[in-house]
Amino acid sequence: QVWLVESGGGLVHPGGSLRVSCAASGSILRINTFGWYRQAPGKQRELVAGFTSDGSTDYADSVKGRFTISRDNAKNTLYLQMNSLKPEDTAVYYCQATGININTARPFDSWGRGTQVNVSS
Repeated sequence: QVWLVESGGGLVHPGGSLRVSCAASGSILRINTFGWYRQAPGKQRELVAGFTSDGSTDYADSVKGRFTISRDNAKNTLYLQMNSLKPEDTAVYYCQATGININTARPFDSWGRGTQVNVSS
């Protein structure tokens, strides 16, 4: 089993900043992809930012230049620094990881339960 736990969400004014974190734990041999998704009310879940399997980063056009994804491999932790936040960034932010389970040597694909980010004046 691999667990992902997000933290750091909350309420912030437009133009403000927030950093969310995702800690992965459990039977992890290797994490291949590690990313952030979000889902706003009435909308589909969408990729916000992520690390691909070759270590490169991918961002949604709507957050380029405002959000920065980073990771601490030693801690299996993923971060998303969000600056210049807009009301349309309001959503539940989910962490997702794929990789290899150390006990079974099989792939895993895990999701966290999400953290709410509200951008409002």
